[in-house]
Amino acid sequence: MDNRRPARVHRFRPALITQIDDALPDYMNLMGMIFSMCSLMLKIKWCAWVAIFAALVGFANSRTTDDAKQVLSSFMLSISAVVVTYMQNPAPMTIPFMQ
Repeated sequence: MDNRRPARVHRFRPALITQIDDALPDYMNLMGMIFSMCSLMLKIKWCAWVAIFAALVGFANSRTTDDAKQVLSSFMLSISAVVVTYMQNPAPMTIPFMQ
């Protein structure tokens, strides 16, 4: 603590983040479910991997007060999309724009 200017000492007060400001986990869960469904219906492998990444980001940014069922369903849907796409076509994934 700086004793030369005691009147200039200010306590740290964290800013309150409202649910409206912190919508990233919800968006990531939604993106994960959309990419999972695209992967399951269109048999696109990279969509399944993007869905897993989105589910992980949504889980990492979720709060402890959020509903765990939505995060768990996003994980399970994305993992099942990867499993189903590789069961139907076990060949390695080819990236469309790298061919």
